[in-house]
This record gives sequence, C-alpha cells and structure tokens, in this order.
Amino acid sequence: MGTRFSSSREAVALAIRARPRLNLALLAAGGIAAALLLQAMPATKTGTTNIEAPSSAIAGSPGWVHIPNWTPSIAVEQAVQDAVRLAPALESFVTQPESWWASLRDEAELIPSKILKKVAVGPGDTLMQLLTDAGAEPQDSHQVIQALGQKFNPRKLKIGQEITLTFERLDESGDNYRLFEMALAPSVEREVNVVRNDAGFRASETIREFNISHARVTGEITDSLYNAGVEAGLNSSLLAEFIKLFSFDVDFQREIQPGDSFEVFFERHLDEQGRAVKTGRIAAASLTLSGRELRYYYYRPNDGGDADYFTPRGQSVKKALLRTPIDGARLTSGFGKRMHPILGFSLMHKGVDFGAVSGTPIQAAGEGLVEVAGWNGGYGNYVRLRHGNGYATAYAHMTRINVKSGQRVRQGQIIGTVGSTGRSTGPHLHYEVLLQGKQVNPMNVRFPSGRKLEGSEYERFRRQVERIDGEMRGTPLLALLNRD
Repeated sequence: MGTRFSSSREAVALAIRARPRLNLALLAAGGIAAALLLQAMPATKTGTTNIEAPSSAIAGSPGWVHIPNWTPSIAVEQAVQDAVRLAPALESFVTQPESWWASLRDEAELIPSKILKKVAVGPGDTLMQLLTDAGAEPQDSHQVIQALGQKFNPRKLKIGQEITLTFERLDESGDNYRLFEMALAPSVEREVNVVRNDAGFRASETIREFNISHARVTGEITDSLYNAGVEAGLNSSLLAEFIKLFSFDVDFQREIQPGDSFEVFFERHLDEQGRAVKTGRIAAASLTLSGRELRYYYYRPNDGGDADYFTPRGQSVKKALLRTPIDGARLTSGFGKRMHPILGFSLMHKGVDFGAVSGTPIQAAGEGLVEVAGWNGGYGNYVRLRHGNGYATAYAHMTRINVKSGQRVRQGQIIGTVGSTGRSTGPHLHYEVLLQGKQVNPMNVRFPSGRKLEGSEYERFRRQVERIDGEMRGTPLLALLNRD
C-alpha cells in the first residue's frame, strides 16, 4: 500500500520542502527514462515514433510511449550520464517508496510551526517600526498596538526594553509566517501579552507575586560613599534612594569624610526559588558623620497622611526644599564674591554651581509653581519656581527645559537637564535659593521641616521602630547571604 495524502496539495507541499532530495530523484528518473528511450530506437531515427518499453522498467509506466518528432540531443545524452551516476539514489525512491516518503515527512517536521524573535527598543524606535522590521504585516502591527494600549501605554517603552514576538506558520511550505503574539514585561512583577484571536488581537496581563524579605548592608567610607555602597552590596537604585533620603540634611560635597559609616535595611523581593529579583524600598537607614549619627525610618501614618521617612523622634526628614537638586554632581563654585571666569573681574556669585555632564537630570527642589521657563540673558535657559513661605528656587544654563510657566511641579520632578547655555564656560547647573526675593546661600539656610508625629500616631510609630530595630539585629549582612 502506497503513502496516502489528504490532498494533492499536501503531497506537493511535502515534496517542495524536501526539494533537494526530490530533485535528485527526479533528475535520475528523467535520465533513466531517456536511456530506455535511446535503447529502444535508432539514434538517427526522426519523425513520429512508437517506442515499447518494458513495463517492469519503471513501476506503473504504460507499455507504449508516443513521442512526436523526437530527435536525440546532447542534453538527453547528458541526462543518460546523470542517470547512471544517480541510479543508486533512484533505486531507493522506486523500490522503497514507503521509507522514502516517511523520510521526507521527518524532514518536514523540522520546519517549526512557530518562530520566536526578540527585539530591543533602541533610541528613536517606535513600536510600529520594531514590529514591521521584525516581519509583521503593517495591519497586524497596528492592531497589536491598539490592543496593547488597553493594558500598557506604548509611549512608555524605555530604551533597552525587550519584546518577544511569536510568528505562526501559515502553510506547509514553511515560507509564510504571520505575527501571532507579542509579550513584554514593563517590570519584574508584570507581563503584558497580546495574542491573535478570531476577532484580531487581545491584550492580557499577568501580575507576579513575590515573597518579601529584608537584607542589611553596612560599610565604612574610605574614598567615596558611592564606592563604599557598591562594595557593601547596594545597587545603583538603592544608592540613589539612600543619597536622596539624606540630601535634606547632608552636604555630600563637604561633610563626608574617610571613616564615616552607614547602614541600610531594605526589602528584597524573592521568587519561588528564593532568588532575589528586585530590591524594594529602604525600611531604615543611618549615616554616621564624624561621630554624629543620623537615623531614619520609613513610616506610613495611620491617619491617612503621606508615607515618609522620620527621625526616631517622629520628625519628618523631608524639608520644603532640597539643598542639592541634582544627583551625583560636584560642587564647583560656592556662594559669595569671586572672580568671574568670563567677565574677568570680581563679582558676587548669588548661587552655587554643580558640575555635571550635559544632559544630567535636574530636579525641582520643592513643590511649587513655575514662574519663569525660558531664555534669560546670561543665565541661558532658565527656570524659576515659587514655593511656600516666601521661598523660590532658580536653575540656569540648562540645555533643555521640561516645564512651562504656570505649571505646578512636585518635589523631585525632572524640570530639565544640565547644559552650558548663556554665559557659561562648561556644562553645570547654577542653582539659587531666594527668600523674600533675595538670594541666600543654599548650603547654610535652614529650610522648614515637614510633619512631626504626635500623640497616638507617634506611639504607633515608636512600636514600629522597635520592631524594625529587632529585625535589623537578627538579619545577617547581605554579603553573608550572597556567600550562602
């Protein structure tokens, strides 16, 4: 019994996929057929010829072959030579068709029903461009983006974001595929999938839950807080949070000295295998400067107030304004009279300068209203914010401004980036603090403090502090956890 196919299309498709071997067999079959014809007639015979070939020569061949006006040629002779060379391959094709077609089907199964592709978002990339460049039809790409918008804003894709695309096979040839699914993970806790269905595409999301534990790091500063933090096991995001937490009270340019120390107690999110996949917020932290300890605890008030960090006495560490509205910068020029680097004569410097590379983000020092946002002579690109209690802050020489006049901003919001516009010798931020319209030294002024916990709220806070201190004493250092 020969191999049966549900349709001639299936047989042809299967043969096409195995075309290297099938072409070999067809070439051999053509050559042997030509050889049989040559043997059955004189080489000089022309005109209409009836040729009788043995029916046993080729399985299923007719007893008589009618070829009008047939004349042998060099091409036919070459085919005969090829037939002789390929006869062994043809023998298995003719005598063992079952095993031949089974072999072809095994090869066909190597063609995947689905193909995975991974792409990463680069600078200036759009999701539409990424999908179409990967092989999706423009119409499918458009529908996928529309469906994705129900769960995730495509405009929030970040550079480096990895996207997994699945393409499904459309036919047996293995030459045609179409987009079937798109998957991306905006965070370690969340995955968004867009899958094709009968109506087009549909988006869904999966939220992963992790077990939360705590870890503790300690360190002594020898050259810089950053290096000591990295050596102790803090990642960049925890270091940034730690620095921001203490930036209300600490001048990191002048107050950090070799021999100072720190301690950080923070959350770790663990997966089912107990592996740390994410670090959470800092629960408690301390910084000891020349023997003076600053210690803060995270606390969410029970009365609906904002969660914040508080001193052991219940005083919020948050101040009305940040002393340093830029991360990782160095103080290059202080407040007071100095020789102006461009004008060449002594002039009052009514702010402080922070040296940083062009494009470094600048934060709003406090919550407030944008009074000025635009060009301002020697200040270059300039922003001034009005805060409460008669305070205002100004930011100059920016390369880009992200806010507009009349807009309200929150503390820590990115309002622009460092540049060298206006009267400037290089990229830096000129930062001013104004009190009742007069510039004051940002490094010396005592900014108004935030909330102070009292009564039952303070007692609840004290119980939490005692619990956290107990957990910290019982938690091994992160270096020991990693060693295990």
